[in-house]
Amino acid sequence: MTNQPIDWKQEAQKRKEEFLEDLFAILRIDSVRDDEQATEDAPVGPGPKEALEAFLKIGERDGFKTENFSNLAGHMEYGEGDEIMGVLAHVDVVPVGTGWETDPFEPVIKDGRIYARGASDDKGPGMAAYYALKIIKDLGLPVSKKVRFILGTDEESEWKGMAHYLSVEKEPDFGFSPDANFPIINGEKGNVSVYLETEGNSEGGKNKLISFQAGLRENMVPQDAVAVFESEEADVFEQAFNDYAESLPVTGTVAVDGNRVTITVVGKSAHGASPASGENAGTYLANFLSGYAFGGDAANFIETAATLLHDDPKGEKLGVASTDEVMGELTMNVGVFSYAEGEGGKISLNFRFPQSTTAEAITETVKEKVSAYNMTVSRNKGKEPHYVPGNDPLVQTLLDVYARQTGLEAHEQVIGGGTYGRLMKRGVAYGAMFPDSIDTMHQANEFMAVDNLMDAMAIYAEAIYELIK
Repeated sequence: MTNQPIDWKQEAQKRKEEFLEDLFAILRIDSVRDDEQATEDAPVGPGPKEALEAFLKIGERDGFKTENFSNLAGHMEYGEGDEIMGVLAHVDVVPVGTGWETDPFEPVIKDGRIYARGASDDKGPGMAAYYALKIIKDLGLPVSKKVRFILGTDEESEWKGMAHYLSVEKEPDFGFSPDANFPIINGEKGNVSVYLETEGNSEGGKNKLISFQAGLRENMVPQDAVAVFESEEADVFEQAFNDYAESLPVTGTVAVDGNRVTITVVGKSAHGASPASGENAGTYLANFLSGYAFGGDAANFIETAATLLHDDPKGEKLGVASTDEVMGELTMNVGVFSYAEGEGGKISLNFRFPQSTTAEAITETVKEKVSAYNMTVSRNKGKEPHYVPGNDPLVQTLLDVYARQTGLEAHEQVIGGGTYGRLMKRGVAYGAMFPDSIDTMHQANEFMAVDNLMDAMAIYAEAIYELIK
């Protein structure tokens, strides 16, 4: 080891071929959480377990001390010291959905971009951060702190993996998650899901709702929606829907079989933290159906979605809109719809909220608003807003490295998305999306530019070293 300055970008480029090979191996694993196939040995399904084991095997190959925590989480460890720095990534991905032009689990590079589910969220950035730590290890740089590169298996749902990890391991003293945007994310809004439910009586109208389905996850804008119903005027719906959708940002089809009608709507998926970036197929379908006479609980299900939820990513119609100077505005994603005649209906609302409101206040206001539609309301535990002040040395160091390597302005940011960074009191999110990156997280044809990943690797390497040297 010499005293010459380290060219972090050059060190990253030296490892490009090996990095892509390892990343592609992880991207080929379908690691969507699958509770139907969960076992004691694979608590969130076989895919996340396989991806975790594969990533840890890479760490073993490179000489890191690794540990697997019941196939729910794992870590790779480097260095010694009383303080622990955490770098927290995840190996699970959201469901694929429709609209892909390539196999989502067979990564390909086109025009300098890696196309695959998980390329940007979070396998690509996670692998870049791992390689950053590998650079430090390969160079034999002296460190005064311990680093744990920690992997979770269900970040896109309940965070069960990290809950288990933190129940048996010490919370890192500080660190970051490579699962968002540069220059930094040092504030994250609160996150709570509220559930609206009704019974399944469809009687009492000219039209009888049989089923209504839309959405894959609470944190994804539904791209597809399908309603099946019986109607006394079935023949009118094809032209009526075509007229409805003609000037709208959605498409769809209508199939009529006797008195049974099936309407399929296709919108645009987006991350649930940015619902305005998508086109919610579920609320558009409900909005169309609200112009026709449905009965019983089905009518309440449709009217709730059409009247209180459609085209309202800020929750203004529900009366929950809120904003503050640090975190900005509340957002609401109507993520999953399900209705079956005789069984009941459920709509999942995912809120990302600033410090100016609370999960309790949101839930109580929603209860009041939907009471007119005979809907019952419940919510999950949720997560409170998280903020690390801009003058914290962690934030300052990460911003300094970003500015030095990119020549771009480095500034604080707050997002609606939730990352593992919030699991540490002094935890933030850091990259790997750059200001000019195209965000395709949770969307069809998800991609990440290879150059962005290599630049992120160099930034991560310098940043980690500055924080642990």
